[in-house]
Amino acid sequence: MTERFTEATGTALVGGTEKHAAPTLRALLIPVLAVGAILALFPLWLKGSNVLMTVSILGLAFACYTIGFNLIFGSTGQLFLSVGALAGVGGYGAAILADTVGLPIILSVLLATMASSLTGGLLSWVAVRRSLGVIFTGIITLIFALSFQNLVLGLGDVTGGESGFLIESGRDSFLRSRIPAYYVMLALVLVFLMIHGLLRRSHVGWAFRALRDDEVAAELSGIDVARYKMIAGAMGSAMVALVGALYGHYEGFFSPTTFELGQVDVPVLVMLAFGGIGSLLGPVVGAAVFTVVDAVLRPLAQLRTAVYGVILLVLFLGFRNGVVPTVNVLVRRVLRRRAR
Repeated sequence: MTERFTEATGTALVGGTEKHAAPTLRALLIPVLAVGAILALFPLWLKGSNVLMTVSILGLAFACYTIGFNLIFGSTGQLFLSVGALAGVGGYGAAILADTVGLPIILSVLLATMASSLTGGLLSWVAVRRSLGVIFTGIITLIFALSFQNLVLGLGDVTGGESGFLIESGRDSFLRSRIPAYYVMLALVLVFLMIHGLLRRSHVGWAFRALRDDEVAAELSGIDVARYKMIAGAMGSAMVALVGALYGHYEGFFSPTTFELGQVDVPVLVMLAFGGIGSLLGPVVGAAVFTVVDAVLRPLAQLRTAVYGVILLVLFLGFRNGVVPTVNVLVRRVLRRRAR
């Protein structure tokens, strides 16, 4: 029995028969619309609480970060330990172009997003050209993240350095209001989920899965590994940068720690691993759970890290493959038993 990938149609030929494993459009729309409907009601449930709305907006921003990272790592196996740095390129870039250069906010955000997208594509290209595995790709992107932090501190006249960057542009825009900012972030979450879901249904998604499962076999079957890894790196980086830019204009301030590895990359990696690497809704589930956990543990001060670690151990022991894949398996088992 032979299996061959066909890029033109996005199907796999198994023993001469086309095999479609991608989810149907209906199966994609239902969970995305359900997530949108539930989260759209949150501001009403929170009754306008400033503190809870701020936490919710941050949670949505991290859901977007995690979706972008999932597109890169979950789809193609590229361990980018530079999510914070790529978001910083978008955030600082948009703020500097708008405040210092004087460009319109929309144009500034677009240019900064493009710059981050090109950076992500370049990192993927370097990893492919040097035949870097998961670990070494992580090291290269980690070096980029550390270099970005040093650049922010070194260019203090432009970035504000240790004092931080106060964003003046957009001060009177709707992004500075919590309710509009919440729905902007929610819209980004839904759009990113749809983009990821549609990619999974296309020939690009087939190529992603093929090179993630076995890169050598994928290349031998005719898949342009470099091209598809660069697509994933560029698209995921663009998502992350767009959120970084918009969230920065909502906050109105960047500090040197805003996009640090420990503040962005580590939580994003934990959220994705918990929710389910490669799954569609894993990033949203992971972001929702750990946003709540972080908010609950915040009053514990120094004990927070220890309690956080214990919770992580318990959660990961109970959901080794992530919550979403585990729940999917359990649901299928129940349906099979009922069918008997």
